[in-house]
Amino acid sequence: MKRAEWRNQQMAKKTHKRRYISGIDGLRTLAVIGVIVFHLAPSALQGGFLGVPIFLVLAGYLVTYFMLLDWDNERSLHIWAFLKRRISRLYPTLVTVLVATTAYITLFNRSLLTNIKATLATNLTFVYNWFEIGHGQSYFDRAMGESPFTHLWTLSLEGQFYLIWPFVIILLLTITKKRWQSALILFVGAIASAVEMALLYDPNNINRVYYGTDTRFFALLLGASLAFIWPIHKLSENASKGSRLTFDGVGLLLMLGMIYYYITMSGSDAWAYHGGMFIFSLLATLFVAIIVHPASHWNQWLTNPVFTYIGKRSYGIYVYQFPVMIFYENSVKSIGNHPVINALIQVAIILLISELSYRYIETPLKHFDWHQLGASLKNPTRAVTAAIMAVMVVLTFVGMATKPEQSTADSLKKTITARQAAADKKNQKAELLQKKQAAQAKKFAHNRKLEKQAIKHLSAKKRKVMKEYGITAQEMVTLQHTPLTSVGDSVMIDISGGLQQLFPGAVVDGQVGRQMDAAQSIVQQMASSGKISNNLLLNLGTNGTVTSDQVEAVMDAVGKKCDVYWTTAYVPNRSWQNEVNSTIIAASKKHKNLHIIDWYSLAKKHPGWFTSDGIHPNNTGVRYFARLVAKSIAKDKQ
Repeated sequence: MKRAEWRNQQMAKKTHKRRYISGIDGLRTLAVIGVIVFHLAPSALQGGFLGVPIFLVLAGYLVTYFMLLDWDNERSLHIWAFLKRRISRLYPTLVTVLVATTAYITLFNRSLLTNIKATLATNLTFVYNWFEIGHGQSYFDRAMGESPFTHLWTLSLEGQFYLIWPFVIILLLTITKKRWQSALILFVGAIASAVEMALLYDPNNINRVYYGTDTRFFALLLGASLAFIWPIHKLSENASKGSRLTFDGVGLLLMLGMIYYYITMSGSDAWAYHGGMFIFSLLATLFVAIIVHPASHWNQWLTNPVFTYIGKRSYGIYVYQFPVMIFYENSVKSIGNHPVINALIQVAIILLISELSYRYIETPLKHFDWHQLGASLKNPTRAVTAAIMAVMVVLTFVGMATKPEQSTADSLKKTITARQAAADKKNQKAELLQKKQAAQAKKFAHNRKLEKQAIKHLSAKKRKVMKEYGITAQEMVTLQHTPLTSVGDSVMIDISGGLQQLFPGAVVDGQVGRQMDAAQSIVQQMASSGKISNNLLLNLGTNGTVTSDQVEAVMDAVGKKCDVYWTTAYVPNRSWQNEVNSTIIAASKKHKNLHIIDWYSLAKKHPGWFTSDGIHPNNTGVRYFARLVAKSIAKDKQ
């Protein structure tokens, strides 16, 4: 085929695409807005992470559709041309965000340089998602030194898809006679991927199923299966008024279903991995079918200048959002006091950087002829862009050459892992002791004579603990006979050692990255199985929001006979801090057995009590946090 003829066909395809699926930009916009809001204001959108399946469904559908169109017209998939277009689309922006981010952390946050060589190499070779499984943190862990590269796992998944998909299509077209047969094979493959996700799901480590190619491929397969049976150019524009109303009504129901999942589904909820994400992806696939059908008005409704503008820049917005938000949170330590203003500032920065990238990186390099590089640098704008990139590349190499052996986050993880192991070891003894303590607590309550005897016989070891934590003898005796069940996140693990020194009967259940919805189910299970003592300590709100409904569910589960002690959250560089605290304080006014331990008010006066993330207490902070808990509970029990 002559080059001119091929170009004409490509232009015809672009016109075809704009005519029938301009609303896709609107769907991309909704997806990227969901992802950003999820990170900036999770209380408003728990399921914002579901924007990723939308992107994957769209990639599966559009790539497969246009490949099949090429096959039908020319009996060729033009594999090399396809891969060249995809690489030209992904690589310039990917390389830019990698070197820009690395340059920034080389200058301002060197602790994030650990594993930087592997991070860059795996991103550039589209296997970063598998690297994340073994070396990364949970996508939902907001308080353990978030990586500005974490979100790039999706690009590796897409890159793998682009590399193998032409050959998969050729195989399908070879072994099947009907397009619906190919669609059925892909749909069965999607179900298999979702089933594998459910089977491999481990609540203590979701990385394997969240980042795994095999466990996330179902969204791509659903979109691809739709392309085989729902080709845009074969969908009839001639439809009755009733048919149009049906399409629009079904589209509305699908949109409402997706919004419902956006609002209610949490990434730490087992349901998300036991079919929730698959069902959402299926809804998104059906919604794409509605959008691209000429009989539907949804394409028109989702087509407007704002959505088109954001949709065309959605790739850049997605890749730049994490670095901007993480660097901003690391620099601004009072986000929790002004969450809306800070969120707007972050969005403005993301949009600005994305616009600059779109104008000076994405668009110019999409069809750039690298043979004309020397001539193009005569253009002042391109020369400045190239100079900036050169500086960032140099800083990237400096960062790789001078990276620290261990990051602050890695050091913190090791510390917390060790503390968790120590707590788990003491939990068994504490569970046995709690049964005795329940009887002792009644015996010692308001009995001064027994208290005096107990104080007199305090061991040297106990007196040493008293001195270390600034606890009085009377308080120490009270704590010795107070059973305590503790549930929380990584901060709870931090103070577990102090708690178990002060409360011999303290059972500590902490987990890194734990959010309220996961803790709620744990508390309910403990309560139903009788594993909660008369005193429940909760430290939640570090990694996300706490709603009034969740608090009520916990209080209903434990009953009125259990005293619940809830520590206020201190996460000054997170938007949900004040919301969490106001929620639990309001609940304490409704429940007499809900007591607030105000860690926030004490902690904000002592920034030196914390590690570099400003959230996890250092050894001094741990001591004062445990002391605050002990004194608060002892005062309530005396």
